[in-house]
Amino acid sequence: MLRSDYILGTVDMIQKENLDVRAVTMGIDLHDCRGGSLEQTCTNIKAKISRYAGALVETCEAVSRQYGVPVVNKRVAVTPVSAIGAGYSIEDFLQIAAALDEVAEEIGIDFIGGFSANVENGMSAGSRELIAAIPEALSATTKVCASVNAASFKYGINMDALAILGRTVKETAERSADAGGFGAAKLVIFANQPEANPFMAGAIHGYGQHEAAINVGVSGPGVIARALERRLGRKDNPGLHDLADEIKQTAFRVTRCGELIGRRVAEILGVRFGVVDVSLAPTPRVGDSVGEILKILGVDEIGAPGSTAIVAMLNDAVKKGGTFASGSAGGLSGAFIPVCEDAELADAVARGSLSLEKLEAMTSVCSVGLDMIAVPGSVDAATISAIMADELAIGVINNKTTAVRIIPVPGKEAGQMVAFGGLFGESAILEVRNTGRSGRFVGFGGRIPAPINSLKN
Repeated sequence: MLRSDYILGTVDMIQKENLDVRAVTMGIDLHDCRGGSLEQTCTNIKAKISRYAGALVETCEAVSRQYGVPVVNKRVAVTPVSAIGAGYSIEDFLQIAAALDEVAEEIGIDFIGGFSANVENGMSAGSRELIAAIPEALSATTKVCASVNAASFKYGINMDALAILGRTVKETAERSADAGGFGAAKLVIFANQPEANPFMAGAIHGYGQHEAAINVGVSGPGVIARALERRLGRKDNPGLHDLADEIKQTAFRVTRCGELIGRRVAEILGVRFGVVDVSLAPTPRVGDSVGEILKILGVDEIGAPGSTAIVAMLNDAVKKGGTFASGSAGGLSGAFIPVCEDAELADAVARGSLSLEKLEAMTSVCSVGLDMIAVPGSVDAATISAIMADELAIGVINNKTTAVRIIPVPGKEAGQMVAFGGLFGESAILEVRNTGRSGRFVGFGGRIPAPINSLKN
């Protein structure tokens, strides 16, 4: 039986606390789109995406009106394009990127993910060509997002790939210098990339998925923050275990709301429902911040000792609430700390209380990694590759997803501001210490082997 106080509480979450469905993402398998020519392949890709996702936007808007829950982003993720374009050249991959951008514009979605490759153990010829195409592909399109899985628990870290990807990030940012290097914000480098994930820029439709499926990302930092404030307003002096339980119960309700929306969209469109990703993905709006939660939970400056422990508690409580609420909880599910997209985190960077090193420590216990980090445009490619290696090592050793979305802002240095607009937000540029000191490490190349505990078969 639905309790009236739960119903009214959910209404308050929507109206006052920034509860929304952050993303409804349709995953579409493109393996059958390879044609006898490049032109036929592009035609097949556009036709299949249109057939499955042509009504995605209007369906999401109709369901949003029906239930009164905002659906912020409507997106598509496809099979990693390196597999579909195996044997194609750089120029061919650029045409596929253009086709993806065109169909995304035609059906009205916000972003399309899957201009991607898996290179954790080695690089095929197709993967090399796709990676080489990324800088131009992301600067020449508006809706295409790219990702590369360069490390995994099973295979370790592909340092040859990371050496290339450091240069790729630099070139992608430089090609979009007039937008503050924004092209790099559409590129994510992963360890242990999930195959079903509604969040961009790293969403793909992996090899073991349905023909088409709906994945939903629900975000509620504001909801969690207000629930904690109410709990702390009671006069029983709660301990951290009580506050963790409050987070867990709130995450349960948020997850149920997201799954309701996702299943209804999937039902109308006639596709499978995939996962609900209950991640605390913030926005630049005041009151919708993971950083605010850290302050509520007792650190006066984000980045102060205790910040990593709070993120660990938060991440775990969200996962517990989400998995109890849904047998389909998946994706990344936990807490994101994307600096540019979180007003409190960005403010902490501007004040100097949150450093790159502390962020890296916090990513060891959050759901993603170094996300939407603006660094000086003068940082060299080898240093960027080494930053990636450090972050991916956290994922490999701990058998969790970690990722790097780093933006070397052309022409700007540490302490200056960069603004990307909309949900991408703004931030002061983080200082990167010891730049230019990692070239010999990156230059060795090869592969950092997988940890011994990966041998489980």
